[in-house]
Amino acid sequence: MDLIQAFWLALIQGITEFLPISSSAHLILPSQLLGWPDQGLAFDAIVNLGTLAAVVIYFRQDVVSLLAAWLRSLTGRHCDQSKLAWLIILGTIPVGLSGLLFNDFIGTHFRSTLVVASSTLIFGLLLWWADAKPSEKRGIEDLTWQLVLFIGIAQAMALIPGTSRSGVTITAALLVGLNRVAAARFSFLLAIPVGALAGGYEALGLIGNPEPVNWAPLGVSLVVAFVSAYLCIHYFLKMISNMGMLPFVIYRLVLAGLLFAFFV
Repeated sequence: MDLIQAFWLALIQGITEFLPISSSAHLILPSQLLGWPDQGLAFDAIVNLGTLAAVVIYFRQDVVSLLAAWLRSLTGRHCDQSKLAWLIILGTIPVGLSGLLFNDFIGTHFRSTLVVASSTLIFGLLLWWADAKPSEKRGIEDLTWQLVLFIGIAQAMALIPGTSRSGVTITAALLVGLNRVAAARFSFLLAIPVGALAGGYEALGLIGNPEPVNWAPLGVSLVVAFVSAYLCIHYFLKMISNMGMLPFVIYRLVLAGLLFAFFV
């Protein structure tokens, strides 16, 4: 991978990781159009580190508060923040278990352009329906373990390429009545333990890997993924309260149409 490929792939990953538009659908396009080879496990690990750092630093006050409250809850001192911390852990369990059980199977049988295009279309329409339907407009503080378990099970479906982790969790959060900003914020908080788990899994895969590592493109990828993901989170939260999810739904439908027309 040269520096140009590293820059553009990291930019695509950073922008699409937290938008409800599917990063896997976008990473197919450069390889199909330009004939770029698979970026490799080291690249996946480094851009995951960049996007994880972006969401942790953006929500650093929440992260510190949640972690401190969770640690206090271990000694029996509970509060609203400790409840939220435990709910985030609960919401992460389904995708963690699903990843352990089905990741290799999905990687072997579901990484086709047809699956990506179909998931982009179907889950785009689900996002539109969830955003358009009347809801109770709950906030994060109104979440219960039952609602979070539903969101967590939905998050596990993001293992299917083209689904979009942020897209499916925002969809599920909207369906249980959260307002748009609360749905997005909870989706981003869920991304932290999921990103850490994915990064750990990728790091294990790199142990004992005999392939040489070209550090220059990886360094570029890390910086680009971090900056683009951070800016994406910031502006996404600002725009959705007024614009809603419709622009992203339309984008997903157009992208699915292009994938079906030219690559399936």
